[in-house]
This record gives sequence, C-alpha cells and structure tokens, in this order.
Amino acid sequence: MGKKGQKEKQHEELLKTLGDFTSKENWDSFFTIRGSDDAFEWYSEWPQLQEHLLPHISVDSLVLVPGCGNSNLSEHLYDAGCRNITNIDFSKVVISDMLRKNVRSRPEMKWRVMDMTSMLFANESFDVIVDKGGLDALMEPRLGPKLGNEYLSEVKRVLKAGGKFFCLTLAEAHVLDVLFHKLRHGWKMSVHAIAQKPSKRSSLQTYMVIAEKDNSCVLSQIFSPIDHSSVCSSSPGNQADGLLQALKTENRIREAYSNCTDKIYSLEELKLGAQGDITELSPGRRLQLTLGEPGISSFSYKAALLDVREELGPFSYHCGVFLVPKILLDCSHTLASMDDIQSDLSPLVKQLAPINCDVSQIPFMAASDGIKERKIVHEVTSPLTGPITVDDVIYEHTEENITHLFSSANIIFRRLTFQRTQSLVQSEAVLTREASQTNRPGKDQKKSPRSKSKKKGHTNSEGLRIEWKVDHRYLASSYHTGIISGLMLISSYLKSVSSKKDMFTAKLYLFLSFLSLQLSKILFQLIADFQVKTIVIGLGAGLLPMFLHMHMPFLEVEVVELEPVVLDLARDHFDFIEDGNLKVHITDGLKFVKEAASSVTSSSREDHLPKSVVPLSNGNSLSHAESINTSPIDILIVDVDSSDSSSGLSCPAADFVEESFLAAVKESLSEQGLFIVNLVSRSPAIKEMVFSRMKSIFKAIFHLELEEDVNEVVFALKSESSISEEGFPGACDQLLKLMGMEESEFGRPIIDASKKIKRMQ
Repeated sequence: MGKKGQKEKQHEELLKTLGDFTSKENWDSFFTIRGSDDAFEWYSEWPQLQEHLLPHISVDSLVLVPGCGNSNLSEHLYDAGCRNITNIDFSKVVISDMLRKNVRSRPEMKWRVMDMTSMLFANESFDVIVDKGGLDALMEPRLGPKLGNEYLSEVKRVLKAGGKFFCLTLAEAHVLDVLFHKLRHGWKMSVHAIAQKPSKRSSLQTYMVIAEKDNSCVLSQIFSPIDHSSVCSSSPGNQADGLLQALKTENRIREAYSNCTDKIYSLEELKLGAQGDITELSPGRRLQLTLGEPGISSFSYKAALLDVREELGPFSYHCGVFLVPKILLDCSHTLASMDDIQSDLSPLVKQLAPINCDVSQIPFMAASDGIKERKIVHEVTSPLTGPITVDDVIYEHTEENITHLFSSANIIFRRLTFQRTQSLVQSEAVLTREASQTNRPGKDQKKSPRSKSKKKGHTNSEGLRIEWKVDHRYLASSYHTGIISGLMLISSYLKSVSSKKDMFTAKLYLFLSFLSLQLSKILFQLIADFQVKTIVIGLGAGLLPMFLHMHMPFLEVEVVELEPVVLDLARDHFDFIEDGNLKVHITDGLKFVKEAASSVTSSSREDHLPKSVVPLSNGNSLSHAESINTSPIDILIVDVDSSDSSSGLSCPAADFVEESFLAAVKESLSEQGLFIVNLVSRSPAIKEMVFSRMKSIFKAIFHLELEEDVNEVVFALKSESSISEEGFPGACDQLLKLMGMEESEFGRPIIDASKKIKRMQ
C-alpha cells in the first residue's frame, strides 16, 4: 500500500474515534491527533467550490465560517481577497492550531472559540455565512432536530438583511426537512450540485444550498438548476432521488401556503412578518400557529391567535390564544402539571402580545380533555414497550353516527394506551352488554376459580350474567376502517376464493374414494385454494385481526407481535381469541417477512427440481414442498408504532419502510398480493421519501388521507391494478357483500373511507 493509501486508511480509522459528532471532547481528541498542518476537507474542496462562492462574496463582505475545523476553506477565501473572515469552532484545540498557522500569513483573519448553536455576536453582524458540513454534523439522529434548529436560529439572527447563507450538505432528508422549514418565510433559496472530484471510488454527492435573507413575508419557490438526469447518474440513487423529492415536496408546500388562507405558521415565521406586524393589533385577524420547539420549550402547542377590537376596561382582552393538547418534546416532563405547562407556555405567548400590552400576568383557562368518565381497568409495564394502560372511558361528546349505531349517548370505549409515545391511544373499542346463563352455586358449593370473570358486569335476578364485551362488529379507529376499505382493490380475487370455499364440501365427497396419499394432496390443495393468506404485523388490542376473522372467514389470518405482554392484554381485556384460522406468532415482524420472502423464493425454485419426500403415518409420503406452508402472502398489513421519534415517523418504525424490507414484502406477495401500511408522520418530506421508495418497487400505489392530516393508509399492489377509480364503488359493494355487511349500518364507515382512496401518481 502506497503512502496515499496508508494516509486514507489512517483518516478512516481516525474518523471512527469521533463517534458523536456533537461532542466537543471527541473533536478535541480528533484535532489533537491530526494537527492543523494536515487539513481535513469535509465534502468538496476549493477547486470545486470557488465558482459557486466567489461571485457572491465581495472583498468588503463580513464573512462568518461556523464549525471551521482545520479546513483550508477560509484560507482560500482570504487569499482570494476576502479579508474580513471570522472563524468559530467549539474545539479550543483546533482554534489554537489554526491561529498559530495563520497569524503571520493571514493576520486579518479572526479565530474564536464559540458554540455555533449559541453565538456571542450581535444581531445582523455578517454579510455572508459559509457552512461546510456544520449543519449535517449537528443533526445527530439520537438528538433529533434540536441542535439544528438552534443553529439555524442563530444563522437567521446574525446574518444581515440581504445577506447570504451558504450551506454545504449531503442533503439527507432529516437535514433538508429542518433547513427548508426554518428558512421558509423571508428567504430566497436555491440548491446546486457541486462537481465531484475525480475518484475511482464512488462518493456521496455534495450540494450547496444558497439562502438569501430578505426579511419579507414573501414565500418564494426554491430554484434549482440541477440537471436531474446527470445528478442521478453520478450520485447514489437514494441520495439524488431523496433531494429531488424533497425539493418537489417543499415547493408544493410553499405553493399551497401562497394559495391558501388557512395556513399554520411557526412563531418565528410570524415574527419575520409572514402576516404583517404581530405587535400591532389588527382587529379580525385570525391565525393558526405552532408554539414551541426542541431546545426552546418542553412541549409543542397548536394554537389559534385572534385579534379583537380594542376596548377599555379592567376585564377587556385585546387578543386571545386558544391551544389544543400538547405534544411532548422532552421526555422528562411526562408528568407535567398545569403549573408546569403554564410556566412552559407563558414565554411563548408573551411574544404574541401587542405592543404596550401588559403581559406581566397571563390568564389561563383550561378546558377538559373531553372525557366524561374514566376507569383504569389494568396497568402493566413491559420491558419492551414500557408502561401500558387499559381504561374504559365515556366521552363528553360522541359522534352522531356512532351513537346511532349503538342507540346510546353514553357509549363506553375501552382503550389500550402506550405511555411511551406521548400517551398514544394505540387501540380503541366499543363495549356492549352481553347476557349469559349463570349457574348459581348452592350454599355448600364452592365457586370454581374459573367462574371469576375479568369482565365488568353483574348477575340479574333471573340468573343471567350481564357482561360488557368488546363489539368486534365495529372498528372505532378510522385508520382501521381505512385499511378494510382498501381491500376493495382486490375484491375480485377475494370473491373468487370465497366461491371456491362453497364448492369444497362437494369436492371432498367426490374424492373420498381416493387413496390416502392422493386424498392428502388433494385436501392440501383444496385448503390452499380457498384460503387468503393474511399477515398482520402488530397486534395491538387485536381488534383489526378479529374484525377480519369475523367478517371474512375465508381469510387465514396470522398476526406477528414482538411483545408477549400485548398478546396477554388483547386476550384478557379485548376478547381476542385464536383458532385454526387466526394465529399469533411472537417474533420480530421484519424477520418474519424476510423469511417468508425467502421461503416463497425457495419454493419457486423447488418447483423445477426433484422433490424430497417426507413419510406419512400411513406409510405413504408427501413432498417437502407440500409438508410446509410456503404459499405466498395475499394480504400483508403493517401497523406498528415507532419508539424512535428521531426518525420522524410515528408509525411504522423506520425499518419497515426501508427499501430492503419493501423488496422482501414484494417477494413474499402473491401476484395479486396487497401490501398495506399505516403511515404517520408530521414531515411531508419523510412521507414523500416513503412514497418514492414504494413507487420504485410496487406496480401501483394508492393512498387514503385521513382527516387528521397526519395519518395516511398506503396500499401497494405487486401487479398492475385491474381496477380504476371509476370502478371503486362497485368494488366496495362487492367487498361488503363478501363481508355480509351490504345492508348493515356498520358498513357505512367503510363506504365513506373507500371514497377517499386515490391512486398515487
């Protein structure tokens, strides 16, 4: 190995010592070992950068280089005539080294030890800020966007109006999500691809985002002169596709903001003037906004700001802020009291107050959580999921369509709640009364331990025990209803399988005269013919699998659940019952699907090879392929929440939308197979990334946007769809007939959901 190769290997080993890119101690160690004479260039080097930088920087520009490290970038800028350069880094080691290196040759250049997320400069101190990988380094997945948001807030503060921010980045989705959002209002932005240094080995493409601060409320489209075809061919596909998709999504958001009057602003956007001067009272003004962000507050709030006519008097208010329930940002505040929330919220609300308004005391009025009655049924802590609660509640207001179905205004809902995910109600079911005969023991007869029921109920004078049981006819969760409605996409296939089942009895009688081996083979084939293999990843309370099992008996439903405690809760408190056509596997869903894909592939290969045989008890034999169920999956549903908030996905866990898993899903499906995933994310960029991955693998993608605007159900077909949107009503009718719900009021929510399903372009 030559000197150059040895040096590159040393660099790679040295980088491994960094670990956490946000650790000052790690960087001090890195720069101590490396020294200032051996510059380390993150991303592109000067020959590739100068044509993008120099036209925008004059010799008089005040330039800031945050997170400068030991890069030669500042030296090249200085030598090109830009003398007013200030370099900052939180590593005292590298600042000392770089100062010694440049103090004589570049005496006007400044070097300061400073944290880029908390700068000590006055407002509007610089004309130009050049960031070479600093933002990327701050976006550690375990920390989420906290440091990135803090840094960009500082960039906005210290940059002059008309100044430019140059951000060199690898353009990862989580970085662009923060960057585009933070610099949305009052910035003109463009994205450029930096020419790559010739190299034999492939490397990630470097991009430059140029953002010009204009302090207006104008919302500009992001300009990009990138040649899409050349970028996709010269950089890794995922990276280029991700950037192009993020640009498309952000420009669509900006266009929607420009054309829509009912926007949701951030506090920072309003302070920038997105809706005029918020310190000036504007009677009749109504705004929706979010308050709070990581590093600033413990919670995030969705709010509405209303300006009213100014009146005099001791009890008059000039404006009001109405807030909906909080979103937890800091896990240490899970048990926060109302006083904690007021303390957290007051500094945010004060920034919305009109000028000359006394905000020394802010009156708070709290509304209820909408629950009329609540009883905790069971609490348990799981080593995997954390605290879990089962409770029964009666809501103050229940939707009219639900009260109509159950002829009651005081409907009891049983809920399964995972406390780890912002007290997420994972499942919700309706309880109804059910009467059963009870044999009363005599005076000398002891009660059997099994007679003790975990159900809420009582015994009446006729000896009938009245119990509250989960009504599996109805799905209380809108996304569960959405999942069911999407089965209309394969309703023709489901009908054909159901019809075969009706013929089974006649066929069985006909074949009874055959030999045992032949009969075994025929029975095996007949069973496979009228069973639709359905896999549900994620049990929850078991409501979706039970609904499928009850209404579609031709489905062979297998549920994959990682957590045994969840299965116990479903059995004990949600009337989940297993049988021959409804089974549960306690295992990893990712592993299960990948093994299923491998089995299907192996089975396909074995169709062309001599079969090994397995002896039967009657002395005959059965081929190996027939002795195990290697049939493809017809319906695969992924409905698992994510415990990692840094991924930007609340559901599913990020691993379930990785390309390798999606490819395994496709491999495991039958030709008419349907893949369904419950997708929950507040990031449009992350949603678009998931859609892009699915489009690259599946033939046809459909989606259902629920009213919450956060939750979407996505449907993917392995083969091209034979049904158009015009045929959806007929397909939905066919589905309801198969379920025996064509004349039932319980089918109405499914019909309503089916009308919202659209094909994704």
